[in-house]
Amino acid sequence: MTQSQTINVTIRLDRDIKENAEKLFGDFGMNLSTAFGVFARQALRQGKIPFEIYDPFFSDKNQTELMRRIADIKAGKNLASHDLIEPENE
Repeated sequence: MTQSQTINVTIRLDRDIKENAEKLFGDFGMNLSTAFGVFARQALRQGKIPFEIYDPFFSDKNQTELMRRIADIKAGKNLASHDLIEPENE
């Protein structure tokens, strides 16, 4: 790629993420620019983000536990009681 075909792109990252990413990619012989270029090319080739985006809230294990707790509540089990907290008058 010649210099005239490249552009500068600015991204914002938390400092810790940037520093840890630089170390990780450095172990692969890449800098951040090269790593993000690899990511962009793979996303374009695959027509999607080239890895699974995962939220542990939606894991099978967590969802099973949530369903169990909902069933317990509906059955009147494991209901914790507490005193109501009255708001203070301002």
